[in-house]
Amino acid sequence: MTTERTLSAPGKLFLAGEYSVLWPSSPSPPAGERAGEKGSPTGVARVLAAGPRAHALVRRRADRRVELVLEGGRLAGDTTPLGVRWERPPEPAFHFVAGTIDLALRVVGRETEGFTVAFESSPLVNGHKLGLGSSARAVVLAAEAARTGLDADFDSLKLALVAHADAQGGTGSGGDVAACFAGGLVRYRRYEVASLITAANQETLRAALPESPPVELLRVAVPKLPLAFAFSGESASTTSLVREVERTWTAEQRARFVLDSDALGDELESSLARGDFGAARDAARGLQERLDSLGPTRSEALERILQLAETFGCAGKQSGAGGGDGCLLFGPDDAAVDTFIGACASRGIFATRVTPEPGLRGEATRHPLLASWLE
Repeated sequence: MTTERTLSAPGKLFLAGEYSVLWPSSPSPPAGERAGEKGSPTGVARVLAAGPRAHALVRRRADRRVELVLEGGRLAGDTTPLGVRWERPPEPAFHFVAGTIDLALRVVGRETEGFTVAFESSPLVNGHKLGLGSSARAVVLAAEAARTGLDADFDSLKLALVAHADAQGGTGSGGDVAACFAGGLVRYRRYEVASLITAANQETLRAALPESPPVELLRVAVPKLPLAFAFSGESASTTSLVREVERTWTAEQRARFVLDSDALGDELESSLARGDFGAARDAARGLQERLDSLGPTRSEALERILQLAETFGCAGKQSGAGGGDGCLLFGPDDAAVDTFIGACASRGIFATRVTPEPGLRGEATRHPLLASWLE
């Protein structure tokens, strides 16, 4: 029986479908159905797993304690079939991981011994998160850490999707969670978690989770063109942006956006897989034009990055909801991308090469920093 395990998971970058994955492809789903259920599918997201990776170290315990360790502090409590009886309400830094572990215990649904888990911090640039899915990566690591620590056999991806949505008040697509879990470049359609959140609140998650439908997730061919990420220097609230768009756009407008976005996403995915820079550039431009048409997602900082990329023979689009965070870019060859990154550096813009990362995995060696936190 494994008593200790080091885990790692990547971050994510949206290639296409940031908004279309949230909305159905027809204006109104049939009566009694929600967007994303049978008969009213949402659009498709294409999401790239990217570094840097973050790590977690989980260690099983012989008592009923659960202890969460972050760089900035600790949170502890006792296991119960309904979650952890925390010694104090979890602070914001523990929000996602503590909620995930509470749900894991509801899935197990019995008295059990606990575990200790330490989580590595996500990288910051000038005090800002890079928009690489730190919360999604955290719930993926927490779900697998709980599965290991509790010696359980639940589906870590489904649990992470439920936990991430629940921690955000039921919002979000789960595309970032799916990419952090699976790795590579994934094609993903929104997984409906509302019934599972209800089951968790009604203490029936133990039966509902394994009986729930499979996640519509497919790993596809990775891009043959070299990739880069550039950070705008600003962080954005995805939830606020989505609410603002949905306040001003009708269901019919959103459905048309989904159809256009999915078609252009198909073209961008296939052209990158072929290594066809011209076709990929045209598809990225089309996707960006449609994202700009949403209104509040536009950002001068993002536009400046995209214009700079065009100047140096590269192309790309915003990655994520917009209003901040960054852009996923590509070039015809390594030299063009390296030149673009150098141009960003000279202007004080953080930019780096990215390659598709493997998904959630167990590591062969202990993480020395996290191990020192547990001593």
